[in-house]
Amino acid sequence: MGPTDARIVGSLRDAVPAPLWLDRERPLPPCPTLTGNRRCDLAIVGGGFTGLWTALLAKEADPSLEVAVLEADAVAGAASGRNGGFCMSTLTHGLANGAARWPTEIPRLEALGLENLDAIEDTVHRHGIECGWRRSGEMLVATEPWQVDGIREEVELGARFGRTIDYLDRDAIRAEVDSPSFLAAWWDKRGCAMVDPALLAWGLAQAAAGLGVHHFERTPVTRLETTRTGVVLSTPLGRLRAGRAALGTNAFPSPLRRVRLHTIPVYDYALATEPLSEGRWAELGWRNHQGLADGANRFHYAQRTPDGRILWGGFDAVYHFGSRIDPSLDQRPATFALLAAHFLDTFPQLEDVRFTHRWGGAIDTCTRFAPFFGTAMGGRVAYALGYTGMGVGASRFGARVMLELLGGTSGELSALEMVRRRPLPFPPEPLRSIGIGITRWSIARADANAGRRNLWLRALDRLGVGFDT
Repeated sequence: MGPTDARIVGSLRDAVPAPLWLDRERPLPPCPTLTGNRRCDLAIVGGGFTGLWTALLAKEADPSLEVAVLEADAVAGAASGRNGGFCMSTLTHGLANGAARWPTEIPRLEALGLENLDAIEDTVHRHGIECGWRRSGEMLVATEPWQVDGIREEVELGARFGRTIDYLDRDAIRAEVDSPSFLAAWWDKRGCAMVDPALLAWGLAQAAAGLGVHHFERTPVTRLETTRTGVVLSTPLGRLRAGRAALGTNAFPSPLRRVRLHTIPVYDYALATEPLSEGRWAELGWRNHQGLADGANRFHYAQRTPDGRILWGGFDAVYHFGSRIDPSLDQRPATFALLAAHFLDTFPQLEDVRFTHRWGGAIDTCTRFAPFFGTAMGGRVAYALGYTGMGVGASRFGARVMLELLGGTSGELSALEMVRRRPLPFPPEPLRSIGIGITRWSIARADANAGRRNLWLRALDRLGVGFDT
């Protein structure tokens, strides 16, 4: 074992196998399990951001509604409590992706995204949700020379659509966050807030409960059926009759089989350091608390947490055959070692810092990298899926779309092409695993070859299909 290997092993030795955000007593009181037979006007499946926003917005719009949220595990226990804490304005997985897919709609989608982020900020302040909210923006940094041109192109694209995105050269970016790896960056100061995602989710649940929303945990939905007047959701210990239902199941199998081929679960992994001293922060900079991501296809993301740690994640995006989801997959030692090595390369001045937490979790991705929406069962059921790792902010928009679709009348959101069209489905196994494997290999090769995309990736580009981290 070399000295670098020894440092990596040592840095991870005391890291507990738990998400940083969830490794504490939660402020949300325990929620019961659904038992017996109950009725409500709106049933919501999923106690993550999509479900919580749907419940809160529905109840704020009509206080007379009886609203119930059914969560298979615990509120915010999956992706909503395990992510990097980037609450972004984009609804389309970035401006470039949105402009390529919906060129005529992208100005409106960008405006809707900023309005959505402003509304989230208003909700946080209005309900007094203490979640470390900081509207500090996001910086995308180039760590290889070939990425610098891409940084400039994104700044120019933003200017075309009225977005003020700052370009930082090597000296400017290192004055913000000092890393020898950073060559250039763009900084979107308005379009992203950094947040403690679990506290945000728990705060939304408390706000909704204060308005009369009922939350049920450890209540998986085993069957969804229509009735003459609505739907019935069956659970292991009870049944819930509802006039309408909204599904926010994210990476987990939807009660609607017809949409299951449109998403796949991909495992993402992260580390968190011990809290850094003021002296260490002075060495590093990062005084403005921006979120960081790099410009590679297999990219890293990082944030300066409210309690003075560095959260460091990304790079690997791991799919398991058959869309397998299992708690045992939350831990992946090989990925944690890679992440720790990359952290040391990025911040060599922190070579003696230790990690206190290591974790993973599944996110849902779809072939267009942006959420999609729809209805089923005669318009009584709506769904929002496919956030591809950017659902902290876009989930509120997804909730608005579902509520509009369930209203039964066409509105501004349901008329959008983005809302009306669904992405191409993934192929069934084993073709799915084969295709994803070829794509992951090709993406790694592109990163190793100055971003040059091979025939396989170019073919996917032409089809508007792909897979990334």
